[in-house]
Amino acid sequence: MNLPNKLTVIRILLIPLFMLVLLLPLHWGNIVLAGTAIPKTSLIGAIIFAGASITDFVDGQIARRKHLVTNFGKFADPLADKMLVMTAFIILVQMGKVPAWVAAIIVCRELAVTGLRLIVVENNGEVMAAKMPGKIKTASQMFSIIFLFLNDVFFANIHFPIGQVLLYICLFFTIYSGIEYFYNARHVFADSFGKDKE
Repeated sequence: MNLPNKLTVIRILLIPLFMLVLLLPLHWGNIVLAGTAIPKTSLIGAIIFAGASITDFVDGQIARRKHLVTNFGKFADPLADKMLVMTAFIILVQMGKVPAWVAAIIVCRELAVTGLRLIVVENNGEVMAAKMPGKIKTASQMFSIIFLFLNDVFFANIHFPIGQVLLYICLFFTIYSGIEYFYNARHVFADSFGKDKE
């Protein structure tokens, strides 16, 4: 197994640890950072999430630069990313920090676009590259999750809800980029919505 695939497997294995730290009734108290009280479990969870997100970026870069792209990587890398993000949002909903309807839209979009990419690859063998709206969605999503777990550290003192702001930026680009993906790939559904031949 090459290095990018090892990083992907590590990211998948971090997800159960991420869940256990945040969901088990661990009473480890709070830590005060920049004047903001943060539960130690949330801090550890945010660190695990950030570390796993970094491996997502690193393994892709290594795979492309060193030509180590494999079928396992094509399958497992996006799957690990979606599993991590969906798990984080579900936990944040349980913690009361993210509205359930927002998480539902994000999860549905991720599943829909993943399915669309599979159809596109099956039809013409090309992988749909992420465009700028998709990249903004990914970045705002990652930082939103981190700041929500960390109680808006560095911004709480000025009463600016950075986590919520980034969440709704993420939601906007989630919807926009999802529509863009389906519009640009509309040709794969041409046979489904064309006129019936007599």
